[in-house]
Amino acid sequence: MLRGALCALAVGLLWSTPGWSRALPDDAAARQPRAAPAIGGQDELQRFARGVIDSNDHRRRPFAVVDKKSARLVLYAGDGSVLGAAPVLLGLQPGDHAVRGVGRKPLSAIRPEERTTPAGRFDTEPGRNLSGERVVWMDYEEGLALHRLRPAPARERRAQRLASSTPADNRISLGCVILDADFFVAVVEPVLGRQRGVIYVLPETEPLAAVFERQVLAGLRPD
Repeated sequence: MLRGALCALAVGLLWSTPGWSRALPDDAAARQPRAAPAIGGQDELQRFARGVIDSNDHRRRPFAVVDKKSARLVLYAGDGSVLGAAPVLLGLQPGDHAVRGVGRKPLSAIRPEERTTPAGRFDTEPGRNLSGERVVWMDYEEGLALHRLRPAPARERRAQRLASSTPADNRISLGCVILDADFFVAVVEPVLGRQRGVIYVLPETEPLAAVFERQVLAGLRPD
């Protein structure tokens, strides 16, 4: 899990990022389920989420769908209602494959082409990194996690990348999925940070059928 520790430490400045939506406990209107904001690839993302719900692949647990093409995450409650949506930072290298063993390498030994965010279905559990900070583990052995933005070298401009409207700017992490700190604390932690869930990372180069089980795709209905 060395990459998990490094990935959780080597991330951007705390920043209040525009472009994400959430339901806050002190706002009755915001607590109501609402559709995710208009984003690129949303049709595929929403249809996929509907397939998850129809097939009950998530087993009524909260789940998130990450669309790497638009660098966006949408979080759902177990009943399928939308809890929030936000931009994410992703692995530096595009690609849907997982590089086995990369989580045990020191940072200096992880080559740029190994810094991918793999596509697939990940059963998650809340936990902490080696610094004691809260993360949502996607693959503990490989150090793959969903976590908040934290300090990183200024040259990486991670906060600015997260705020950018261009998805290509969002490729910078070691492979972890990184969220705005406020969104992570206010929206993700109360859900995936307190119970097991599922994160689905949609592929960017492979077809859905090459990554996900038939029962999930069987739930997909054309619009």
